[in-house]
Amino acid sequence: MGKTVGVPRGLLRFIVLKMLSEKPMSGTEIAEQIEEQTGGRWKPSSGSIYPLLAWMLNKGFTKESLKGEDGLKRYSFTVEGSKFLDKQIELGQDFLAKMEFLLPMLIGGLQFGSSNEKLREAKEPAGRLVSTFMAICHNLDDLSRRDAQEIVQTLTECSEKLEKIAQRLRDENKT
Repeated sequence: MGKTVGVPRGLLRFIVLKMLSEKPMSGTEIAEQIEEQTGGRWKPSSGSIYPLLAWMLNKGFTKESLKGEDGLKRYSFTVEGSKFLDKQIELGQDFLAKMEFLLPMLIGGLQFGSSNEKLREAKEPAGRLVSTFMAICHNLDDLSRRDAQEIVQTLTECSEKLEKIAQRLRDENKT
């Protein structure tokens, strides 16, 4: 599996803000969690993480906590950081709202291009999945607790099946 070549500008800042909003973390922990969540495809360098953490600290979005027993300095969120993250989420939602009509087409066109015969038939169901999920997101006020649980169960089952296939492929590539 290859490493990522580039990540959209501002994405690391958003991800770090989101992570710190959930719990205090060190730069090392942030990089490791990103690597884990991306299946090893992206591990931001310390040269990316630490200047960003210094910038957030300077802006008042985070505060430092004393080094713990493990010797790591952790950063935690401030009220200003929360306000900034909310603004970033709002901007991201506005962008997605303007562009979401393209998602099904992009998912099908980018992931299952004409040169990939093996997954050509997956284009249509992948596009339907994205379109349907977006339709659900537009009707969240009408979503019952039962519907939400059914959605989570369905997505979990689908993810688990796909993860088994991906693991089998990784195992086959190791031999």
